Amino acid sequence: MALESVAKDGIVLLGCGKMGSALLAGWLEAGLPASSVWVSEPHPSDWLRGTGVHLNDGLPPAPAVALLAVKPQMMGAALPALQALGNGATLFISIAAGTTIATLEGTLGAQTPVVRVMPNTPAMVGRGISGLCGNTHTSAAQLALAKDLMGAVGQVVELEGEHQIDAVTAVSGSGPAYVFHLIEALAAAGEAEGLPADVAMQLARATVTGAGELAHQSPETAAQLRINVTSPGGTTAAALAVLMDPETGFPPLLKRAVKAAADRGRELGK
Repeated sequence: MALESVAKDGIVLLGCGKMGSALLAGWLEAGLPASSVWVSEPHPSDWLRGTGVHLNDGLPPAPAVALLAVKPQMMGAALPALQALGNGATLFISIAAGTTIATLEGTLGAQTPVVRVMPNTPAMVGRGISGLCGNTHTSAAQLALAKDLMGAVGQVVELEGEHQIDAVTAVSGSGPAYVFHLIEALAAAGEAEGLPADVAMQLARATVTGAGELAHQSPETAAQLRINVTSPGGTTAAALAVLMDPETGFPPLLKRAVKAAADRGRELGK
C-alpha cells in the first residue's frame, strides 16, 4: 500500500466501531505505524485501547486523510470537530450511507476534497468490496490513496459518479444481509423436509459459504458454475425451475428488493 504520505502527515479516524476497527486493523497489518493514526471514539474497545494509536487525543495539524466512520445519524454532531481541516489538503473519506458529498461540502467547505465510499461488512474478515467516487476537488493521487486505504479490507471499484452509490448500497452494501437470509431460508426449508434444525443450518451455512468461495476462486462465470451443478432432468434442475421462474423466482424478487434498497438510499440522501 502506498501509505507513505499518510504515515508522514497522519490519518484521523472519526468513529471506530465494527467497520472502523476492520479498516484500522487492515492499515496496521499493512504497515501503517500506530503513531500515525488519531482515533476519535467515545466508546473504545479493549482492542482499540491496545493498538497504540492516538486515542481521543486531539488532531494532527494537517493530516493527509480524515476518514468518517460514524453512523449517518451521528454525522451532524461529530463532523464540526473536523471543520478546521476543511478547504485544505486533507482528504475526507466518508463511509456513511445516505450522507451526500454535497452535505459534507456544506459543513467542511466547498473546496474540500471528498471521497464517498460504500463498503460492506465482509470487510471484517478482509473480504469486503467497496464502491467509491470523489468530488471535483479530489486529485488522482488522493483517489488512489482512498483506494489503497479501502483495499486493506477487500476489493475496490471506482464508480462513474455519486449517482451510482445508491445502486452499490443496494447490491453489495446491503447484499450480505440477503445472503444471510438465504442461509436462514434454506435451513428452514431443510427442516420442512425432515432434517433436524441444527443439521439443516449446518448444511445451509456450509453450502452458501462454500459456493461463495468457489465463485471467488473459479475463473468461470456464475452462470457456468450453476450449469456445472445442474444435470438435465435432475434434482437441481427441478429446484431451479422454481427459483428461475421469470414471474415468481429469484430474478424478479431480487430486482424488487434491490430497487427498494436503492430507493431508500435516495430518500436518506435528500
